Amino acid sequence: MFEGVLPAIITPFTRSDALDLDIEGLRSNITFLLQNGIHGIVPCGSTGESATLSFEEHERVISETVDVVNGKVPVLAGTGSNNTEEAFRLTRSAKDAGADGVLVISPYYNKPNHSGLIKHFTRLADLDIPVILYNVPGRTGQNLQPDLVAELAEHPGIAGIKEASGDIVQVSQIIEETRDEEFVVLSGDDAMTLPILALGGDGVISVAANVEPQRMVHLHEFFMAGDLERSQEVHYELSPLFRAMFIDTNPIPVKKAVGLRGMAAGPVRLPLDDLDAAKTQQLREVLGQYD
Repeated sequence: MFEGVLPAIITPFTRSDALDLDIEGLRSNITFLLQNGIHGIVPCGSTGESATLSFEEHERVISETVDVVNGKVPVLAGTGSNNTEEAFRLTRSAKDAGADGVLVISPYYNKPNHSGLIKHFTRLADLDIPVILYNVPGRTGQNLQPDLVAELAEHPGIAGIKEASGDIVQVSQIIEETRDEEFVVLSGDDAMTLPILALGGDGVISVAANVEPQRMVHLHEFFMAGDLERSQEVHYELSPLFRAMFIDTNPIPVKKAVGLRGMAAGPVRLPLDDLDAAKTQQLREVLGQYD
């Protein structure tokens, strides 16, 4: 179900102080992505500023996403937290809203031990909605080791992992140790998409696809069709954009890029702040390569 290019969508705001959701803009952005052939939608991830959304906003964004998508592609809703009961509430709400699965970041700051991680993810998977683990040590301070991932993959409710460790050897080991399971491995880094596909991965949860969805889809589809050369061409064509998406903390650059493209964006919420003038000019120059 979860394969190909799944944009981790931004959450647009309407006011300069970023206090109001732009629901119309959210729906318009999703429609644009659907029109460009993406394979799934991920609301309320890190790129969607989930850390500064209230419960009510979080639930609204997911329900609106499900409504606009209307079954055309899977909706994989971000529902993670470093508080298991909060993650349970968000996961149950996403299920009730009609999400097809949930993306659950490993608990940040707490740094739980092995058994705590098993119990945390199992409690959510027992809600009977597919769970995609999210491993991003740069944000959480803790790496989900391959042996832990392989153990969790045995649970029928744990469907895969978004791997953003940046460690290609680790990704290879995860794929190796879960090949007997129905377990998907998705890149959590646009620049790692092609290498992970080559190892047997299934796709990417993408930041860059907010800006260049069709090109990201081509990268994946060329590879799946066995045309490695054309897939490589798109990878290198998009590489400046991949780098530009991280000239500052995600989602600051991608939100600015979406706005520069004339789509709904608005500011980021504090404690994030807007992209400075020099980096904005740098971003404009990169975006100009794709006009």
